[in-house]
Amino acid sequence: MRDSSTGSTARPSGPAGPDRPSRPSRRTVLAVTAGVTAALAAGTPAAHAAQARPGSDKALRALISRMTLEEKVGQLFVMRVYGHSATAPDQADIDANLKEIGVRTAAELIAKYRVGGIIYFAWAHNTRDPHQIAALSNGIQRASLELPRGLPLLISTDQEHGIVARVGKPATLFPGAMALGAGGSRSDARTVGRISGAELRAIGINQDYSPDADVNVNPANPVIGVRSFGADPDAVAGLVAAEVKGYQSSGVAATAKHFPGHGDTAVDSHFGFPVITHSRELWSELDAVPFRAAIRAGIDSIMTAHIMVPALDPAGDPATLSHPILTGILRGELGYDGVVVTDSLGMEGVRTKYGDDRVPVLALKAGVDQLLNPPDLNVAWNAVLNAVRGGELTEARLDESILRILRLKAKHGVLSDPYVRDAAVDRVVGVPEHLRAADRIAERTTTLLVNEEGLLPLSRLRTPRVLVVGADPASPSLSDGPPTTVMAAALTGLGFTATALSTGTAPSAATIAKAVTAAADADLVVALTYNLTATGAQKTLVDRLVATGVPVTAVAIRNPYDIAQIPGVGACLASYSWTDVEVRAAARVIAGRVEPRGALPVPVQRADDPAQVLYPIGYGLRY
Repeated sequence: MRDSSTGSTARPSGPAGPDRPSRPSRRTVLAVTAGVTAALAAGTPAAHAAQARPGSDKALRALISRMTLEEKVGQLFVMRVYGHSATAPDQADIDANLKEIGVRTAAELIAKYRVGGIIYFAWAHNTRDPHQIAALSNGIQRASLELPRGLPLLISTDQEHGIVARVGKPATLFPGAMALGAGGSRSDARTVGRISGAELRAIGINQDYSPDADVNVNPANPVIGVRSFGADPDAVAGLVAAEVKGYQSSGVAATAKHFPGHGDTAVDSHFGFPVITHSRELWSELDAVPFRAAIRAGIDSIMTAHIMVPALDPAGDPATLSHPILTGILRGELGYDGVVVTDSLGMEGVRTKYGDDRVPVLALKAGVDQLLNPPDLNVAWNAVLNAVRGGELTEARLDESILRILRLKAKHGVLSDPYVRDAAVDRVVGVPEHLRAADRIAERTTTLLVNEEGLLPLSRLRTPRVLVVGADPASPSLSDGPPTTVMAAALTGLGFTATALSTGTAPSAATIAKAVTAAADADLVVALTYNLTATGAQKTLVDRLVATGVPVTAVAIRNPYDIAQIPGVGACLASYSWTDVEVRAAARVIAGRVEPRGALPVPVQRADDPAQVLYPIGYGLRY
């Protein structure tokens, strides 16, 4: 089982599948609404039924009162499932479901466990194209609503944009958080949330695990990095709040993550158990600031981190399982009463200290509402059920979390109208207006760090032949191709003669020699760098290219810290991601079609002396 993904290959939209009708009729929608209304009335004494306004706590509690204990337990879980269809996935996905979950399809998963939510992943083959996703969403909702006392589900995904995007082209793909931090525009952040939210809602996704509210102050952070808006807590807070408002204005629940703050770790919580050594005072002044802003902005849900913060809880438990952190601080001190969702329970950070049967129970005791993606749903589901039957958890405690979950569903219209329509997909997803907005926003984020002797912008007369070399990491978002190919095509479209030579993230000596030979026929080399290290082969490649005497322009396509390793380049830009929208924006900056307008949202330290800042927050050159 995988806990995260950086995308897969886009597929064209196919014919209507078994999860449709593609356009749920008004009669169907009204029947769903009527069914929920009837359930509310049936669970409420006649004298009070008229007072149970749909969506009110009174009405939602009436709904809860009719649930069996098993249904209540199920409502707390958000689960992965393989397949592009709720009822007729491919055989390989059926096999994967049987192996990992013990069911064949999403419909069987819902019928067996009565889960309250489903999470989509590209690697689980949930997100081939917008019409397929919409059909899958409708199939999931239909499967639940056809059950006795069935309720619509929250359908979620990680659509952060930048390097984490589960829904790819033809949906609109925006710059990621650190790029937006470089742009510094709260208006742009809100636009990203508004447009992305509208497109997600059109395909049936009603909860997005975004934005990332971590303050990335550790350049070696292996799991957050460019997923964060930056290192300045106030700047991060403003952008987080803006994006939250954008998402929620489009009817999608936003999720600030990863509480209490994952920005100063050198360990990836997918594979280990990070420890944050911040004092309580530093946490309050740094990590807590964006979460306070998200709460003030009305955030619908907050995701926990599988990290230990001894200053907040000396017991040595991950924050996901910490009552002092989740109930004492998040709910008590920060006053948050929305939904709390765990990060994936399949991650090593939450499994180090306790077994998979204890983790979900302890998370609920800590104050969690939604249990996300346990490695073994049967073990986790039965553990919670048995904890209630054995008295460790009370049914009233489950009711508290279910009420928060139902409030969220009611707020965004999931209870009243869970279906989506094909016409909305065509009208909203990836439309030219949205794509233009993504391009314009990306142009405001590209950051120019070095420009020796005015090398940039390039001249088609002085430097007509351009060689593009460098890393080609797997696309995080169903892009048009490897970034070297995208950059070369973009420069060619801008009037240069550009060729691409993929050299990879760890080029061999032979590959480096081939690039050096190719540079002899170029007027300039554009080198795409990806997380350079002092002893890595990428640095050797760039150094060898610089030694040829051919001008070299580096583009850091992930972390902006690369420039500290290659001081000899003639120019250097940071694009903060290798997605199409950011690579093409960097090409337009290189060619002088637009001005570089980004400014570093994190400091870049010297490679040989990290205590010295080479480029401070706010640094960025202009033409």
